[in-house]
Amino acid sequence: MTQLLDEIETCIPALRRYARALTGNVDQADDLVQDCLERAIRKRHLWSPTGTLQSWLFTLLINIYRNQLRSLKDRPSLSSIDEITSEPSIPASQPDQIALAETKRALASLPLEQREVLLLVTIEGMAYKEAAEILNIPIGTLMSRLGRARKRLRKLVDHEPEKSEPTNLRRVK
Repeated sequence: MTQLLDEIETCIPALRRYARALTGNVDQADDLVQDCLERAIRKRHLWSPTGTLQSWLFTLLINIYRNQLRSLKDRPSLSSIDEITSEPSIPASQPDQIALAETKRALASLPLEQREVLLLVTIEGMAYKEAAEILNIPIGTLMSRLGRARKRLRKLVDHEPEKSEPTNLRRVK
């Protein structure tokens, strides 16, 4: 049990980082990580050593987050996504703060499936295979979601207008 707790403890920084990026709120992220750790310890008998402990913990965290979203779906959100997840040691210049705020807004506007994939692969540096296992999706699906997320995020941050689907226009002679 002590060894498992030590291994869980080494995963906490990554869980917190991912939860903060996922929720956009420090307090919600800390609550999410706490719920994840509590569930992991309570259900430690369900973990099979065939996979990594970190993957199992990320799977628990994502499932808890999704369940919370489902239960809050009909209620309005009271949290602000404008909070900075970590304070830089030197105050950022105004353009940097604006760019950070725009990036956070753009990230928050991504569909959940794309945001989950993007955060696991880019923020946590996970391999595609591991991220696909955590999200319980095929690797091809992960790659297409990641590609769409990167493309959309790039457009949102660069202020490019989204292209709409072409309409059937008849040519006038």
